[in-house]
Amino acid sequence: MVTLFVLLVIILPRAVCKPPIVKCHVHDPYHPLHQYHQKGDLILGGIASHSIIISISIAFTEKPPPTLLEELNVVPKNYQHILALQFAVKEVNENPQLLPNVTLGFRIYDSYFNAKWTSHATMLLISTLEAFVPNYICDIKKNLVGIIGGLDSQTSLHVATVLDIYKYPQMAPKEAHQYKGILSLLLHFRWIWIGILTFYDENAERFVQTVVPLFSQSGICFAFIERSDKLTYVTEINNLFNQWAKIQDRIIDSKANVVLFHGESYALAYFRWLPYLSELEQSSNTPKGKVWIMTAQVELTSFVYQRTWDTEILHGVLSFTTHSNDPPGFRQFVQSKTPSSPKGDGFILDFWQQAFGCVFPNRVVGSVKGDICTGQEKLENLPGPFFEMSMTSHSYNIYNAVYAVAHALHAMSTSRVKHRPVMISGGMKFQNQQLWQVHHFLRGISFNNSAGDKISFEQNGEILAGFDITNWIVSSNQSFHRVKVGGVDSLAPPQQALTISEGAIKWHNWFNQTKPDSVCTESCRPGFYRKVKEGEAFCCYDCIPCPEGKISDKEDMNDCYECEDETYPNKNRNICIPKRATFLSFEEPLGLSLACSALSFAFITALVLEIFVKHRDTPIVKANNRDLTYALLISLLLCFLSALQFIGYPDKATCLLRQTAFGIIFSLAVSCVLAKTITVVLAFMATKPGSRMRKWVGKGLANSIVLSCSLIQALICTVWLVISPPFPNADMKSVAEEIVLECNEGTVTFFYCVLGYMGFLALVSFTVAFLARKLPDSFNEAKFITFSMLVFCSVWLSFVPSYMSTKGKYMVAVEIFSILASSVGLLGCIFSPKCYIILLRPELNSREHLIRRKS
Repeated sequence: MVTLFVLLVIILPRAVCKPPIVKCHVHDPYHPLHQYHQKGDLILGGIASHSIIISISIAFTEKPPPTLLEELNVVPKNYQHILALQFAVKEVNENPQLLPNVTLGFRIYDSYFNAKWTSHATMLLISTLEAFVPNYICDIKKNLVGIIGGLDSQTSLHVATVLDIYKYPQMAPKEAHQYKGILSLLLHFRWIWIGILTFYDENAERFVQTVVPLFSQSGICFAFIERSDKLTYVTEINNLFNQWAKIQDRIIDSKANVVLFHGESYALAYFRWLPYLSELEQSSNTPKGKVWIMTAQVELTSFVYQRTWDTEILHGVLSFTTHSNDPPGFRQFVQSKTPSSPKGDGFILDFWQQAFGCVFPNRVVGSVKGDICTGQEKLENLPGPFFEMSMTSHSYNIYNAVYAVAHALHAMSTSRVKHRPVMISGGMKFQNQQLWQVHHFLRGISFNNSAGDKISFEQNGEILAGFDITNWIVSSNQSFHRVKVGGVDSLAPPQQALTISEGAIKWHNWFNQTKPDSVCTESCRPGFYRKVKEGEAFCCYDCIPCPEGKISDKEDMNDCYECEDETYPNKNRNICIPKRATFLSFEEPLGLSLACSALSFAFITALVLEIFVKHRDTPIVKANNRDLTYALLISLLLCFLSALQFIGYPDKATCLLRQTAFGIIFSLAVSCVLAKTITVVLAFMATKPGSRMRKWVGKGLANSIVLSCSLIQALICTVWLVISPPFPNADMKSVAEEIVLECNEGTVTFFYCVLGYMGFLALVSFTVAFLARKLPDSFNEAKFITFSMLVFCSVWLSFVPSYMSTKGKYMVAVEIFSILASSVGLLGCIFSPKCYIILLRPELNSREHLIRRKS
């Protein structure tokens, strides 16, 4: 299938007409109106797309275009294609190094953008004017060697169908290069929400089927894909305009600021109807600017009735065109053209009348009316949509096609091994059978044209060329010029194929010369991630904040991710911040206050011990077992001091000692309390007549209780240190913003065994003391021990959930607080009443008071 603006170079089989079999007739009732011929030894055929036949009458009620359509409309822009072919032939004939002693001529017919006339013109090229016999040439002077034509894909197909030749080269780069270039442009500007508008034909449908999956794979979504139906009958024009009105409204209402337009070369002339068509009220349908991206086949063309139409919609267009250049001398050649200069040019008079809006005497085409044409009008004064002085990309392809055929013929003529030239009448002619070999030489040629570009073909006959990206600049006075702002190099790696100069682009006035965005949803900022909206295209999404502990540091991320262990998310959750190392130190307020509290209570305990030592011979001290009292006070003193081990940098020695020392010392304190409680109970039981408990009363029992209970705890701690000892650790996960330097307890089972054993001793002490709280002795400690054990158990029962719910250094603070609180509970509940009597009520510290019973 022929695609893109195909310029066919087709070498034809020729048969000489045999008079006994075929008679040559002069009259041809279907002879086209437009033709252009120039004599030569070798003839190039041309199929020009110059005129289009339409006959429409429409009434407009709102915002009408200025005129109605004509019956025969010239596409003025396309006259340059004819001049490009003529200019190329002229240069070849003037080049003594190329086809010496041979002149090229040409014969050009108009296709009228119509299958019937295209086929008819092709048959005329392979016949003679005097005889319309397909595939037979009755005039040997017409030495046809090739046809250059097929501006549009459908025209090319009609030509190929008539000729029935399947091996022909295409003077156009691969479509795939153009599509990848468009994709690169969209991704470069981050235009991921676009629309597609095509003027329907088979090639347009194939275009949609190709680019949609290709673009989708790279993250491009489509807001709409609109296809305009093909105009088959003139009577359908009103239905077509209604369809265009709906398309225009959908384009205007869409959030997509970028629209990719695909069509044949003349499609833009129909495209210019869109601003005048709408089913909405004009007040609500405010015109909006769009960035139109035109594919390479589309050219800026206009019908003559569109001379004064608004061109604002075309301003800022980004057009892909096959790489082109301006050959030296072409502008001067075009400037020299006048209606009186050429001979045999059947196109120029109609072009001149419609392009300049004037009339030659006795020659009126369609409804063209105006001043008399002088023939001195200047082509450079025509607006850009009608004619350009610089060679367009389509004309450049025709220009190169002529040179390609000339170089192929020259290579064939100089190849003396396979193709021997035959000299006839001083000129070089080619044997008929040699003409079929031109295809072989076309594939192998490579030359530099006069514009300095290298022209060569690949194995499949496709030209090796890239694309230019041009920016259309349209002014209010209808002036038009195009600026090259980038290109696509088909031979470069994919990542380097696109070049673009953003600063050179002039955007549509709607965008105030700022680069437009074209997205379904504004980009999700860092700190958010994309969540696709259900039932919509994947480019349409909601921006969801990253969850706790995760970040996104780029726009439009599909998910958030966690920071590394040494870092943590900032407040906005868009960067990772290095964590600071932390531990409970003596320098910070919390650590300092706990340390001061521990030292203060240790000092108070020391004072209490001094008081008891100083009054050791008083009845209240003797009555409560002085040795156990001293042991309890010393253990409480050590408990307060042991809290200091939990403050400061956790090194290896500290981690090994602090939990085990705390466990053993506290077990010693609770064992002393238990021993005191049991001693009190046994003492009163021993006073009963005949009691056997007297043999248990004494220091031996108390010492045994303290020693055995403490040794059990010491054994648990020893096993802990042997099997899984605590060690310094850097906890990076417990606290989000900190690296907690701590002591890892090794196996928490042993830690809770230590606590559990202390709780067991406290529970036993509490039970015994509670049962003995009502013994009659005035100095009975049981009720004070009951309160102390109640405080002790309450503190450590609340410690477990508090400890497990806190993190980092605050876990250590909770344990220190529990140590101090339980120690203060023992000290206060057991020793404050005694100190009160010793210091403030010495009269109660007597033997008489000791043995007095409750009444």
